[in-house]
Amino acid sequence: MSTVSFHIANLLEKMTSSDKDFRFMATNDLMSELQKDSIKLDDDSERKVVRMLLKLLEDKNGEVQNLAVKCLGPLVAKVKEPQVETIVDTLCTNMTGDREQLRDISSIGLKTVITELPLTSQQLATVICKKIIGKLTVAIARQEDVTVQLEALDILGDLLSRFGPILQQYHAMLLDALLPQLNSQRQAVRKRTVVALGHLAASCGAAHYQKMVGILVEEMQKGIKTGHANTYIQCCATVCKNAGQRFADYLDQVVNMLMEACQKSEEDELKENTLQALEVFVTRCPQEMGTLGHLESVLQLCVKLISHDPNYNDDEGSGFHPLNEESMDTTTGDEDDDQNDDDEQEEDEYSDDDDMSWKVRRAAAKCIEAVIVSRPDMLLYIYQTVSVMLIVRFREREENVRCDVFSAYRALLRMTKPAVQALNESRHTGLPPSPEAAAAVQALDSQIPQLVKIVQKQLKEKNIKSRQVALQLLSDVVGVLPGCLAPFLTNMMNGILVCLSDKNSTSNVRTNTLTFVYCIMSSHPIEVVQPHVEVLLPALLTCAGDNFYKVTAEALLALQVLVKVVRSENATEHANAASIAQQIYPIVLRRLKATDIDQEVKETAITTMATLLAHLGAFIQPEWGVCIPIFLERLKNEITRLTAVKALNLMASSQLVNLDLTSVLGEAITVLASFLRKNQRALKLATLNLLDTLMKRYSLIESGMLQSVIAELPPLLSEGDLHCAQQALQLMTSIAVYQPRALEQAAGVCMPAIKVLVRSPLMQGAALGALMEFLRALVKANIPGYSSNRLLSIFLEPDSVVSPSKAETNAGVHHKQSFYSLAKCISVISVSSGPHEALSVANSFVSELSKGPGLQDTQVVIALLSIGEIGRHVDLSQLGRLREEILQCFSSPSEEIKTAAAYAFGSVAIGNLPTFLPALLQEMAQQPKKQYLLLHALKEIISAQQNVNISMWTEDIWSALFAHAECPEEGTRNVVAECLGRLTLATPEKFLPRLKEALASDSNLLRTTVVTAVKFTIVDQPQPIDPLLKENIGDFLLSLADPDINVRRVALVAFNSAAHNKPALIRDLLPELLPKLYVETQVRKELIREVEMGPFKHSVDDGLDLRKAAFECMYTLLDSCLDRLEIRDFLTHVENGLRDHYDIKMLTYLMVARLASLCPSQVIQRLDRLIEPLKNTVTMKVKANSVKQEYEKQDELKRAALRAVSALSSIPDADKHIQLMEFVAHIRNSQELQALYESVQSDTNSGASNDVPMNIE
Repeated sequence: MSTVSFHIANLLEKMTSSDKDFRFMATNDLMSELQKDSIKLDDDSERKVVRMLLKLLEDKNGEVQNLAVKCLGPLVAKVKEPQVETIVDTLCTNMTGDREQLRDISSIGLKTVITELPLTSQQLATVICKKIIGKLTVAIARQEDVTVQLEALDILGDLLSRFGPILQQYHAMLLDALLPQLNSQRQAVRKRTVVALGHLAASCGAAHYQKMVGILVEEMQKGIKTGHANTYIQCCATVCKNAGQRFADYLDQVVNMLMEACQKSEEDELKENTLQALEVFVTRCPQEMGTLGHLESVLQLCVKLISHDPNYNDDEGSGFHPLNEESMDTTTGDEDDDQNDDDEQEEDEYSDDDDMSWKVRRAAAKCIEAVIVSRPDMLLYIYQTVSVMLIVRFREREENVRCDVFSAYRALLRMTKPAVQALNESRHTGLPPSPEAAAAVQALDSQIPQLVKIVQKQLKEKNIKSRQVALQLLSDVVGVLPGCLAPFLTNMMNGILVCLSDKNSTSNVRTNTLTFVYCIMSSHPIEVVQPHVEVLLPALLTCAGDNFYKVTAEALLALQVLVKVVRSENATEHANAASIAQQIYPIVLRRLKATDIDQEVKETAITTMATLLAHLGAFIQPEWGVCIPIFLERLKNEITRLTAVKALNLMASSQLVNLDLTSVLGEAITVLASFLRKNQRALKLATLNLLDTLMKRYSLIESGMLQSVIAELPPLLSEGDLHCAQQALQLMTSIAVYQPRALEQAAGVCMPAIKVLVRSPLMQGAALGALMEFLRALVKANIPGYSSNRLLSIFLEPDSVVSPSKAETNAGVHHKQSFYSLAKCISVISVSSGPHEALSVANSFVSELSKGPGLQDTQVVIALLSIGEIGRHVDLSQLGRLREEILQCFSSPSEEIKTAAAYAFGSVAIGNLPTFLPALLQEMAQQPKKQYLLLHALKEIISAQQNVNISMWTEDIWSALFAHAECPEEGTRNVVAECLGRLTLATPEKFLPRLKEALASDSNLLRTTVVTAVKFTIVDQPQPIDPLLKENIGDFLLSLADPDINVRRVALVAFNSAAHNKPALIRDLLPELLPKLYVETQVRKELIREVEMGPFKHSVDDGLDLRKAAFECMYTLLDSCLDRLEIRDFLTHVENGLRDHYDIKMLTYLMVARLASLCPSQVIQRLDRLIEPLKNTVTMKVKANSVKQEYEKQDELKRAALRAVSALSSIPDADKHIQLMEFVAHIRNSQELQALYESVQSDTNSGASNDVPMNIE
């Protein structure tokens, strides 16, 4: 006998003991054993354990019975099929028996077994279901025993929920058994039947579904006439909720029937059920409800019934009326509240237990919210017809209904936020806003006075929940329309103080109030908030001393903003700033000194004290010696050091107070230097930023003090973290400017790291700019041993460069991009030394070029690029053979030299346009074989037109470009298109109409060039061209339907660029453009051709690039124009892409993951179609004789597919989808796939954590 069997046998023996405690402990130990993954039972042990647990279900002790039931769950996954059948048979028999206690415990056991049945074993599940189904249907039909009937319906609901698709053969029988129960006299039976039918609807076939819904609709129609329709209405809603789009075919008939019945009937229950059903229809089939024209009538019904209160007469709140001038009175204060005290007391005292009309009002509010959330395109209509009534119903007397009304209006505010953002974007870009968005925002703005008048009364309500929802609503209002509460702040202060100071206020109310105060002070102009500072201050100080950490932290955050309101740059100082500073200081100091408080409070106290010192420090100068040393202590603490670094930076960079930090500076710099060695990126960046600020603010820091900092900088000058390298270079620049002596030795230490950094292909943009600033400061600092000549020799040393031809094979040593970085460094050193020195350096490079073929390619490339960079800043026209030497390089056999020569010619021309630009245009006319290089040179000039004026040559340039717009070579056309686009960007009124005219050309090549040119006019920053471009971009994007495949491809690229950089340009055009876009996602057989490669035939898909561009555009639209997409159509084309080429599969997997996050409710309805192609990818095997690249591609595909599966699994209720769960179980049962899946999930989680912002204020 094995050890496990022996141990189990001992436990089973103890379970037969007469002592209940022995039985309990033995059963508990068995539970622990069964939960272990490693346990394996032999056949004999299985039989004994099953027999014993089933026997214990009849135990006299309730606790032992409960434990035995719990053991059944893990046991089902451990024993073989015959034993599971034994368990199920016994439980079913007991459940339908006469002993009530055994019947109840067996029902629970059966539910446990069904819940724990493994999804991966369909055969076992089928056998079990077959055994259970027959007995359940018999039990359901037993009218005389309701308890058994209810338990059977519950179990059947669970069974259909988990194994609905497996039970296909029993669906007809189940349907016949369940439908009659809808007429049961027992409400509990009817409710459970509705649930079971809902689960059945989710998995049954089309015939059974049609039969079910047909009977429901027919019976509902009869029931409406006889007054017994409520159960059938609920059932239709449940079926729609579970079956989603399948119910769309019956929507029109059902909705018309319900609307008519609701308007005629006086029965509150029917109205409630109708509204709940309409809410489900709107949520699950929003587009169909709109297409059928029902949404407007649904909203009208909701507006009518949200005030349905027949037993209560409220002259103000009942009935729909527009906001009139009297109702918009904004002077409501305490007097008005006092006048209504008696009425409010009567409202509180009113109670009628038999009044169920509140359920109707609540259902109406929820239905309105469903329309708001599911149909954002109806925003303006909702403001015009519904929002006013919601505001009026804020006076609702029933607390639950009032909360739902507030929730509906908060949903409306959330849906309005994109409209406000679009309006702000239009102001930023200069593009005209969408009329609907502007009208919706204007409607909200006009309703603010009445909203505030009603809501501010809720702040003084005794009911805590009312206060909370009112505060949340006001915070949302401020979040959507910053500054909108300015006229009402005086009247609101009393309510805010009540929420903060009232003894009955809970910590949640205080926290919400403090959040609201923070929102007000940070979103309203300082001059509006300043008059209320002294009113709020005592309450905020009291909350800052509260014992609950959340309240304290929120109060300190509010005090931070209050301090900025009292005194800030470019704002009038508060008259009592000194008194306010002296009141705040002791409270914050107490929190700052404390060490036994919550981490959040510690960090907030540090930041609050830093803000106080930075803004009001002048008024508490005698206390500097007390509080500033505490920051040094916090700097040495590992938990608070990051916050302390940022706080010190805030203090040191203050423009309002000249804080004396010299007392802690010496020790602090040593500590800060040690932080540069820490493996915490956020800490290193914050430390570098602080040191830079200290250097600029306290430029008299001793050079000896800086040596410990400088010694830590070389390791930071690495391509591994370019942002960190950029910060380090900025610090070195400040040292070179303010304390150059400290760099005398340090420059030698850092220069090797800088030479390596210059070689990096990533060294461009802001990091390269920081390096150039450092070199400029170093030259001007005139440090001995680091003159401009010495620096030039360092960068031009042979070990700094290698041949560009080796760049690809030896990327670790040098990269092509590094030659451009090196040239910029040489240029900045030369130009910083003065024009004469720059000319001398450029002349030396020209002389070097004239040496001819003896030069290495490396030397020629660096010479040309350096000449070009120097020529951008200094006029080199006086150098004798400059032009000839550059043009001679155009004929070099080396592509790198030719590219560098083109760059040099264009760059040199920028320094003296009258001399070089006409010469360039002349060369273009005379040298047809060098057009590509000359166009690149011209592109450099056009790209620099913000710094140089080329207006007198634009016509000549335009003509020269158009002469090459139909070049057969795509590379040449792309350069021409970029030049045309940049010219148009600078002079849109002149050139955009010309591009538009060229669209009518018969030449496919010209149309391709023109559409590509438009792409270069779309940049992410506001430009003068934007309004004109919005008017005309539709004409260019209509090229999506062009007969030429290349024109369509570049039109898709332009569409993608617009959607990414300026979505406002194309938002209103999407209804017209999306069908054309979706057409391009389809595989076209006419674009697939066969190419013979020796004895083999190879298929080439000319439409692949087109489809790839279309899917890329779809992915971009998900981020920028989600509110304008019809997700159902979008998903259909994503599903097609899941079966396409490798590149398109990768894109669609990303889209599936994104859609799972953005539109979970729509995605979960299409899971069946999404899972199959994902499963095919994950289970696909690579052929045995495949090359390494094929294995790598397949691995990447699997990873991308598993990311999509992980995203789908995280959707709420996805665990109820049997196919998805089976797929996930299959993944987890495969060792290879399990490892990949866990790797993907950990990558996703780490990516999400890295998205958290690291900088605080």
